[in-house]
Amino acid sequence: KAPWATAERQMMAARLKRCVVRRRDGPEQHGVAASCLRELRDKACGVLAIDKAGEPITLVLAEDGTIVDDEDYFLCLPSNTKFVALAKDEKWSSKVLDSGTSWLSGSIDEVDSAAEKWKQLARQLKDDLSNIILMSEEDLQVLIDVPRSDLAEELAQSETKIQVLQDTLQQVLDRREEERQSRQLLELYLEALKTEDSILSKVAEPEAAPRKEMDVVDTGTSSTDTSATTALSDQVLAALKEKPAPELCLDSQDLELVLKEDTAALALALGWDKQKAGALQEACDQELSKRLKQVQTLHSLRSTSKGKKTLPWGDWPSSKRKK
Repeated sequence: KAPWATAERQMMAARLKRCVVRRRDGPEQHGVAASCLRELRDKACGVLAIDKAGEPITLVLAEDGTIVDDEDYFLCLPSNTKFVALAKDEKWSSKVLDSGTSWLSGSIDEVDSAAEKWKQLARQLKDDLSNIILMSEEDLQVLIDVPRSDLAEELAQSETKIQVLQDTLQQVLDRREEERQSRQLLELYLEALKTEDSILSKVAEPEAAPRKEMDVVDTGTSSTDTSATTALSDQVLAALKEKPAPELCLDSQDLELVLKEDTAALALALGWDKQKAGALQEACDQELSKRLKQVQTLHSLRSTSKGKKTLPWGDWPSSKRKK
């Protein structure tokens, strides 16, 4: 009986597929093994503590929100595929699920020292190198400044590969700065065109009665409602107000928070008019969408690569760091 039981267990194990499941808004991941979709749903409800009121759940791919409800499709998925379990009234959102920031949320909210912060950031890269795209400029600089030997020890990589990694981080910083400078030059050019057009129109106009321009001054900023509050930290508000192209310096989690803010409340917090605050949110939305597309592209390339391996450290291109 023993050999037969062993063979039976081996056959059952061969039919099981290793999967990773989590809730819609939770970063905690759970590994489960299931032979079919029904078994995966049942186990997901158990490990994720989904009550009966939230059932039946819907399983979607964490990468892009694809609903998995076909048994054959499930069997074709590779091992360790990540799923998100949606309760009855929950819906998948590209800005919440697997945007990358859900894995970052809560991980560095409370950091006691700079040393702990760089270690937390390093662990994020160890999980997935594409998290580089989602980091803020400040976080990128923190990792660049870490001594190569310390970062190599934390990531269990050679110092040569860590040099490649830090060069890549510097390249991301440089590209964001170049984009910021390009935007500033474009804004200056457009402003100069407006000023020139205004001067020419005034010269061409015959003298007329003074226009009542003062009636429209401070539009949107004279609101007496001082009770409006935002969920943004003082640090994020300062970056939004003071930095040029602030969407480039924020991480993707902060970009999501900016998008969730009421435009009027955001305008009041920044001392801007509503139109300017709306333009800022649109810029943040575009930047977040661009980063998510980059991450999804990397994940797609990874999923189609041979062996379904994680992005190899050695594949990052080496380059000299810009001064």
